Amino acid sequence: MSSYDIFNGDADGLCALQQLRLSYPADTRLITGAKRDIQLLGRVYPDPGDSVTVLDLSLDQNRSDLDRILSAGADVAYFDHHFSGPVPAHDRLTTHLSTAEDVCTSLLVDEFVHGKHRPWAIVGAFGDNLDGRARVLGSAALADHQVEQLREMGQLLNYNSYGRTVADLHFAPDHLFGLMRRYPNPFDFLAGESVIQRLREGYDADMARLPALEPEIETGRSVVYVLPDEAWSRRICGVMANDLVRRHPANAYAVVVPNMPNCYMVSIRVSAKGSPRADEFCRQFDSGGGRATAGGINHLPERRLDDFLELFQRSYG
Repeated sequence: MSSYDIFNGDADGLCALQQLRLSYPADTRLITGAKRDIQLLGRVYPDPGDSVTVLDLSLDQNRSDLDRILSAGADVAYFDHHFSGPVPAHDRLTTHLSTAEDVCTSLLVDEFVHGKHRPWAIVGAFGDNLDGRARVLGSAALADHQVEQLREMGQLLNYNSYGRTVADLHFAPDHLFGLMRRYPNPFDFLAGESVIQRLREGYDADMARLPALEPEIETGRSVVYVLPDEAWSRRICGVMANDLVRRHPANAYAVVVPNMPNCYMVSIRVSAKGSPRADEFCRQFDSGGGRATAGGINHLPERRLDDFLELFQRSYG
């Protein structure tokens, strides 16, 4: 029998899997990709009795493949904090799902493993832009400078996940997890590997381009940036949106990047008090989703760009 770990390649997915496999070691086949490569269950064709663990991937976006995998006789454990839609009632499916605003998949796994590897959960929460929750957890047991180290680690692991394909990333997520899993303690990972230093250098180089950028549209509290079709743009779009809303929390931001011919990738960030929720807004477009304050559209056709811009300004302006 085979076991599969299917996970989002961002900080939250990586840190969720890290906690799970530190607590329950297993030799598994890794299925992952860039952050916006979310329909990953379509790559798995298990045999009866195989086990499949899914982390930080929308059940709604993978529903048909989940049904197929269950029908094939595999056991599935599903951990996620995105919109799920109707959850199948199946005796081989175990779910750990929540769409609460202050929850990410790393925190769901932290609860599941009873906090055994909480520093990694804090890294994942910081990476998912849940700074408040991450700082509360960190302050209970760590010094301020250690919390800051975990914050930077989460931010950089998340930065590494954005791109059209894995070729845009500094590290492939499966390779990155292979390095991480050697370290039960993230501070030992920081000291024992050059990953964070290399990501810091890439992040600083990419972020240095931002001061030259001007909003494409700025209407009231809705602000839209359209970036060029470059690898650095695709790498920076998510952390740029996070940084913008962190500095100006009353605004709503959209960062639009060409993704492929005649298509765009969009990152949206809104205030926790914003309406509508970011995920609800993004689900009005095919391939859209997310959570309350952070959403995205993976493939926005060029012909729908004007529709998107008009709706974004009307919803948040």
